[in-house]
Amino acid sequence: MQLTTRQDRIAGTLLGLAAGDALGAGYEFGPPLPEDTPIVMTGGGSFGWEPGEWTDDTGMAVGIAFAMRSARSRGAAIADERLFDDIVAHWGRWAGETKDIGSQTSTIFGAAGVGRAQGPSAARLRTEARAFHERTGRSAGNGSLMRTAPVALFTLDQSPDDVAALAAAIGELTHVERTAGEACVLWSLAVRHAIETGLMDIRIGLPLLEDSRQDHWRGLITLSESLQPRDFRRNGWVVEAFQAAWSAIATTRGSGQRGAVHLVGALEAAVRGGRDTDTVAAIAGSLLGAAYGATAIPERWRAILHGWSGIDASDLATLALDVAPS
Repeated sequence: MQLTTRQDRIAGTLLGLAAGDALGAGYEFGPPLPEDTPIVMTGGGSFGWEPGEWTDDTGMAVGIAFAMRSARSRGAAIADERLFDDIVAHWGRWAGETKDIGSQTSTIFGAAGVGRAQGPSAARLRTEARAFHERTGRSAGNGSLMRTAPVALFTLDQSPDDVAALAAAIGELTHVERTAGEACVLWSLAVRHAIETGLMDIRIGLPLLEDSRQDHWRGLITLSESLQPRDFRRNGWVVEAFQAAWSAIATTRGSGQRGAVHLVGALEAAVRGGRDTDTVAAIAGSLLGAAYGATAIPERWRAILHGWSGIDASDLATLALDVAPS
């Protein structure tokens, strides 16, 4: 497939997500690793992933992208409720086939009936997500941030406000805590900026947050640039997953590395950070792929990437192009 530079970055958004996900899958729940530890895409791990197989991070993002492709083909408005219902329907298919679902998402899916023959509407899922938050007092796991990259693709021709609104709305289908939504807004806008410019600026979305929250996130971002991914011990929490992913990117580009060298080095650093390795690397991979393109992802990885729903790297690239405006 011959791609323009912009198309390469569009395709790279989902391929980078999947590559980070599959690279980290075999190391999930493990401890931080020494800096000289080789990181390889061999699968395994707690769920017996195949080499190159992506996990729930990419699986849920693919479900979103499928729904967005349908919305694109029918010329739907950004706020079309059918888009959200279609996302939930695709998640229902995925939930019935996947090896793993994050604990918060699994609980909410179970309460809402996602995965059953007659799955719920998006409205029902929102209701259960809100009930989960009210019952537990928190809902800021990293499960919404890991899947937010398709928002950037779908909204490339929309205003930053539209990007932010859609990122928050899709996140709130399962994660209603404010910090989760803010993380999705910041990452989605950074991914879109990377597609448009080839540059990574995680602060580009700060003006879209409430004034009282901008300094808070600016401080979190600055801190992440002075620490290593391993320092974020609670990376199942959306804030530290965000920080660990950005740390992996920021601390590996200090020597001026770009392109494939930086992409690989940053994803390896994300995995060496330990714990929720697939999710942190998937988050980082979506931004790296958006900046450097599909061609920056090593062929040895692209050749074996696969996962739900029976698609491979070529299919994933095509899906990204179908979601984005022509």
